[in-house]
Amino acid sequence: MLTVHAADAVIGAPDGADSVAVDGGAVVAVGRYAELTAARPQARVRRWSGLITPGLLNAAAPALLEAAYHPDPREADEHGTEPLTGDALTALGMDDARWGASARRGLQRMLRHGTTAVRGPFTRPAVRTAVARSGLRVNAPGPAPEAASLDPLASVPEPGDAFAAALTVGGPADLAVFDVPDLAALRAEGAGSCTATVLGGRLVFRRS
Repeated sequence: MLTVHAADAVIGAPDGADSVAVDGGAVVAVGRYAELTAARPQARVRRWSGLITPGLLNAAAPALLEAAYHPDPREADEHGTEPLTGDALTALGMDDARWGASARRGLQRMLRHGTTAVRGPFTRPAVRTAVARSGLRVNAPGPAPEAASLDPLASVPEPGDAFAAALTVGGPADLAVFDVPDLAALRAEGAGSCTATVLGGRLVFRRS
């Protein structure tokens, strides 16, 4: 469905741009809200506070999904809410079903941090299946950050270094929205300030 996502500013776009028009899974226009909506009066409009950026790349995904366990919320009393690694992970005696369930929860947490792409490879079949079904884009293997984090911004000097791809007309409609006024605030607040994630034109996360 033709949709205009409007915010205070669009990062990676010409100065003054505050909106992105999306049709299907592609970006069809980037510019000022008044211009985009005037040219597309039939478009659905989603208004956001803060910044629209390209979706983020989590380069630490193999460590987060294949070397950490993301507890089910029902396990919070026993295991807490943060990923388990090391001896705590070993003690769980993980099997394929549990790896798959953990990966699905981990992927949902990534979406809540504006992630639209991950860096492979993934060696566990259950994890590969979960990643494939999530719709997240899988990039070729490359350097991984020293410390794995659900926040892709935590391991880069500048937010732009974590953008999965440039925001271009005709490119994939992979967007993240952050409730911050500028890039300096985004660097300070991190990807936990994400309020929405759009993957292939679909709204896959919206903070309630």
